[in-house]
Amino acid sequence: MTEISCYARGIHHLYPEAQTVIDIGGQDSKVVAVGPGGKPLDFAMNDKCAAGTGRFLEVIARALELDLDEMGPRALRARRAADISSTCTVFAESEVVTLVAEGVPREEIVAGICRSIARRVGGMARRVGVEPPVAFAGGVAKNVGVVRALEEVLGETLIVPEEPQIVGALGAALLARDGTD
Repeated sequence: MTEISCYARGIHHLYPEAQTVIDIGGQDSKVVAVGPGGKPLDFAMNDKCAAGTGRFLEVIARALELDLDEMGPRALRARRAADISSTCTVFAESEVVTLVAEGVPREEIVAGICRSIARRVGGMARRVGVEPPVAFAGGVAKNVGVVRALEEVLGETLIVPEEPQIVGALGAALLARDGTD
């Protein structure tokens, strides 16, 4: 069974009304249009680059000397988001170092990083077609800064499961139990 099928089925089990699921994990990000019974209808996936993933956030947290768990709340405290133009992790990290050297507050940098991720994933979502309600899964869904930025980019309130990082595993278990893919 595919990861795409697992996310569609897992989110459908938790939120049968969800029509779209966005997953941002440690290594990739994906957007899945969810059909009846939790069947995937279409999807887009970023699996060639770490930008827009949990790994990207880890690299930036290290560059900012912040704990990963601090990033979301700090982003929400920012008065504005710094402009992060790079979509490449290596170049974005260099941009962040420059912004720190220029004295830009870390909150604004983190808000800019969250917005950068949201713009990247929002582009994938537009290719698939965003049908509300939209659910957000994967470990990055625990970052309130990314949640807010993605809601702003998509113009939709996101459904975030209590344990968003297990949605794919839940879907895999349900598909295995039902003998479907």
